[in-house]
Amino acid sequence: MQIIRQKKALDEALAAFRSEGHRVALVPTMGALHDGHMALIEEGKLRAQRVVASIFVNPKQFGANEDLSGYPRREMKDAEMLRAAGCALLWAPAVEEMYPEGFDTNISVGGVSADLDGASRPGHFDGVATVVTKLFNQIRPDVALFGEKDFQQLAVIRRMVTDLDIGIEIVGVPTQRDVDGLALSSRNAYLDDAERLAARAMPRALGEAAAAIAAGHDVGEAIERARATLARAGFDPIDYVELRDAETLAPVDRVERPARLLAAARIGAARLIDNLAIAPAAAAE
Repeated sequence: MQIIRQKKALDEALAAFRSEGHRVALVPTMGALHDGHMALIEEGKLRAQRVVASIFVNPKQFGANEDLSGYPRREMKDAEMLRAAGCALLWAPAVEEMYPEGFDTNISVGGVSADLDGASRPGHFDGVATVVTKLFNQIRPDVALFGEKDFQQLAVIRRMVTDLDIGIEIVGVPTQRDVDGLALSSRNAYLDDAERLAARAMPRALGEAAAAIAAGHDVGEAIERARATLARAGFDPIDYVELRDAETLAPVDRVERPARLLAAARIGAARLIDNLAIAPAAAAE
């Protein structure tokens, strides 16, 4: 696996891939890799002959009081995981390479970014859209893969790619979970043992609420029970527990189209997010 940090060397490596007629898949990450990221790599290998992963802790998607300085960084271990998984190239630019002096462009996606994490983390999705656009332009992949755990992020990227005619296939890969149901996340490393046990309440609360909604019970009541479960477990604050249309992320109070039940809440030093799909066929008439 090549590890590349400068754009010129990246261009040369990608040109070599394409001279051999190979499709390229991109897996963008901020590092601190886990099995969820490896699932993206594996899916990329099914869709392209060469998989490129990026590791870049993007300062533009962190707010003033968020965890940029403390975000876990372990590039050597990450590189070994990627190499073992069959990744062809790791793009790991410095901040100065990604945002050189004078950089002054911002990509903003409306609609799907407006609330949920967009409200809790102002400016976050502008930072995501800007860096992902740069990665798409730098690597020019045929397909890019993103985890469904960050479902609103996936919706923002899909909207951006459609609106700007970017011409890259965007693939969402199902959330990978630990044996206790907790969604795999780099931020799980912030949890101590007691918090890790308590955090299991998030997938449990969402699962119970999703089952109730699918059975035709009142959406508002199901959501309030989920919030109460999170509060009893020690989550504070609870930013949101919401049922949304899976494509537009508009609020819904019944499942007539594919929907997502989404939640975000903080426990200890970790802000955790999760979501579950609810299909219209599963909802009671």
